[in-house]
Amino acid sequence: MIDRARSSLHSSVLALNRLYMAVHVVSARRAFCLLCKGNAEVVSIEDGTWMVYDFDGWREVSELQAELGEDDPIEWIRSVTFVVRIPRVIRLLGYDRVPRKAVKFTRRNVFLRDEYRCQYCRGTFGPGNLSLDHVLPRSRGGQTTWDNIVTACMKCNVRKGGRTPEEARMDLLCRPKKPARSPVLAHQIATEKYESWRTFLD
Repeated sequence: MIDRARSSLHSSVLALNRLYMAVHVVSARRAFCLLCKGNAEVVSIEDGTWMVYDFDGWREVSELQAELGEDDPIEWIRSVTFVVRIPRVIRLLGYDRVPRKAVKFTRRNVFLRDEYRCQYCRGTFGPGNLSLDHVLPRSRGGQTTWDNIVTACMKCNVRKGGRTPEEARMDLLCRPKKPARSPVLAHQIATEKYESWRTFLD
C-alpha cells in the first residue's frame, strides 16, 4: 500500500494558468502541495461540464466517490483519516504567463517522437540501445536539428556510418520533422489515463 501511494504521488498532473491554458506538467505530490496552500484548484470535467474545487471540496467529492465504490483506473491517496483522488488537471490561481510554444530538442523527445523505433530497421528498443543519427552526416554539414535527426539502433547507426540513407541503401521509416507539440504530452494524451488533458491541449 505504501509503495502504491508513493507511485501515485509521482503521477503526472496538467497545470493550467489562470486563463485555463496548459503551461506545465507537475507531479501529483507538487499538485497537492499547491492545492493545500490555496495556490491552485482542481479542474474536473464531469459529463461535459467543467467543475472547479479547492482542496477541501475535492476531498469531499473523493470521499463520496470512494463510498460509492469507484476505483481504478482513478488513482487514490489514502491516509489514516481520509481518501483523495489524484487530480488530472489543476489551475494555478496566481499564474498568468502564456505557455511557450517551442518544443525543446532533447534526446528523450526525439525517441518519443519516433516511438522508440529505429527509423531504419523498424525495430523497437529501450533507450539504452538507441542512438541519434544525423540523416545528412555532420561531416557533410548536417545539423543537429529536428529535421535532420532520427532514432537509430546501435547496429543500424554503425552500418550507416558517415553516409546518407540513400548511399547506405537504408530506407527511412519517416522523414524527420519538428513535432507540433511536446512529444511527452503527445505520448501521455494518447493514453486513457490522461484523456482529459485533450480538452486543454487540442
